[in-house]
Amino acid sequence: MGFFIETVFGGLMAGMLYALVALGFVLIFKASGVFNFAQGAMVLFAALAMARFAEWIPAWLGLSNKFLSNALALVASIALMICVAWLIERLALRKLVNQEPIALLMATLGIGYFLDGAGQLLFGSATYKIDVGMPKEPMMVMENTFEGGLLLSKEDLYAALIAATLVAALSIFFQKTATGRALRAVADDHQAAQSIGIPLSRIWVIVWSVGGIVALVAGIIWGSKLGVQFSISQVALKALPVVILGGLTSVPGAIIGGLIIGAGEKLSEIYLGPFLGGGIENWFAYVLALGFLLVRPQGLFGDKIIDRV
Repeated sequence: MGFFIETVFGGLMAGMLYALVALGFVLIFKASGVFNFAQGAMVLFAALAMARFAEWIPAWLGLSNKFLSNALALVASIALMICVAWLIERLALRKLVNQEPIALLMATLGIGYFLDGAGQLLFGSATYKIDVGMPKEPMMVMENTFEGGLLLSKEDLYAALIAATLVAALSIFFQKTATGRALRAVADDHQAAQSIGIPLSRIWVIVWSVGGIVALVAGIIWGSKLGVQFSISQVALKALPVVILGGLTSVPGAIIGGLIIGAGEKLSEIYLGPFLGGGIENWFAYVLALGFLLVRPQGLFGDKIIDRV
C-alpha cells in the first residue's frame, strides 16, 4: 500500500505540472477561441529568460544576495513576457481580427517557431540551471502508519502548492472580475464584444500576458527539476491530452485532467508495464485522450457546442 500511495503521489505531482502548461492553452482559447500551438515555445522562452537573467543580473549589478538576484530576474522575466504579449498582439493578432479561426491557428504556429528561434538567439542553446531555492531532498512521512514510511519529494509538493495557488487566483480572476468577464465575452464572439465597447486589442494583450506569466511559472518549475533545455517545449505535447480530457474552456478541467493523466500514466507504467512491455507512460495520455474524443469531444468540463441551423 505504501508503494502504491508513493506512485499515486508522484503521478499527481507530475500531473500538476502538466496542468500548468495546459492552463496556458485554456487561457488563450478562452479569450480568442483558438488553440495556441505556441504555448510550449512560451514555456521554453520564459524559462530561458529566467535562467539567464538570474546569471546576468548579479554580474551587471554586483549583487551577491541570491534571493534578491532571483527576485529581480523574476521581475525582468515577467516584464519580458508582457512585452512579448504586446508585440504578438501588435504585429500578428491585430491584423487577424474577425478572420477565420484557421488564420489565428496558423499565426500561433508561426509565433511558436519564432519564439524558439528568438530564445536560442537571445539566451543561447545550452542547458541552463534554475535555482529558486526549492528543496531537493525527499522527506519521510507516515512512518508509524506504513512500514518504512512514505518517501515524498518536497520539490514536487512545493510545485503543486504553487500551481494550486495560481489556478485558484486565475479562477477568481475569470469569474469575479470585469476583465475576466470581458475575456469570456471576446471568446464567445469577437464582433459582438467589439460592438458593446470591449477593446479587443487590450483584452488580447492581457490574456497573452497572463498566458506568458503562467508559462514562466511552469518553466521555472520544470527548469528547477530538469534544467532549462530545449526539450522543455516538448512538455506541451503532454499538455494536449490534458486539455482534451479536461475541456478547452475549463480552468478547473485543466487541473483535473492533469491529475488524472499524471496519476494514470504512473500507475499504468508500474502495474501494466510488466505485462505490456513497458513504455506505457509515453503513450498512455494520448490513448486516453483519443478515447475521450470518441465519446465526449468537449472533455469532462468543456462547454458543449450546439450549432443551431
